[in-house]
Amino acid sequence: MMEHLDAIRLRFDQRSAEYDRSSMHTALAERVAAFAELGGIHDVLDVATGTGLVLRALYSRLPSLRLTGLDLSPGMLAVARAVLPSAELIEADATVLPFPDASADLVTCVTGLYLFSRPGAALAEWVRVLRPGGRAVTATFAAMDAWKHGGGCRQPFPIHHDLFDSPERLAEMAGPSGLAVDRFEFWESGEDRVLLAELSVC
Repeated sequence: MMEHLDAIRLRFDQRSAEYDRSSMHTALAERVAAFAELGGIHDVLDVATGTGLVLRALYSRLPSLRLTGLDLSPGMLAVARAVLPSAELIEADATVLPFPDASADLVTCVTGLYLFSRPGAALAEWVRVLRPGGRAVTATFAAMDAWKHGGGCRQPFPIHHDLFDSPERLAEMAGPSGLAVDRFEFWESGEDRVLLAELSVC
């Protein structure tokens, strides 16, 4: 377990200085912010926040939001702190959230869910921290054939794209934790195809 977390931390620490140079990541964050319905939302928790791209995009749409981001990588969080001084940014494991029950109106997790060693535990934590009527928004890679068959970039830790690459698979994974997929869309950028989905507590 710790080896898995340490490998992810190291990999993203190494990428932290250049991560925001990716136009795909920036454009996806903007699309997620547009996809999320922010009416009645006050407290946002972004899990696997990285450099805070999603929080930045949400803040630009609704500056009154109270923003919290969580990530394993201190390098990524250092970048986020430099551009999001008002956000609460915490280094922690996504499967054991250091927040009280019913403390968030919206949980977001963009291109992170398939990295977790225990995704079911992470999803259950979303249910725990969401307030009644709250919801979650995810973005996961879809149709990643190159990755599945070994043609993509190698990583020193398991990547479980196949568990979340369609609305049906996402619903199958989220259901046991008490989440249902309410709506979804596909977003494309170059060769990347991403599934955006909104989930609510069943």
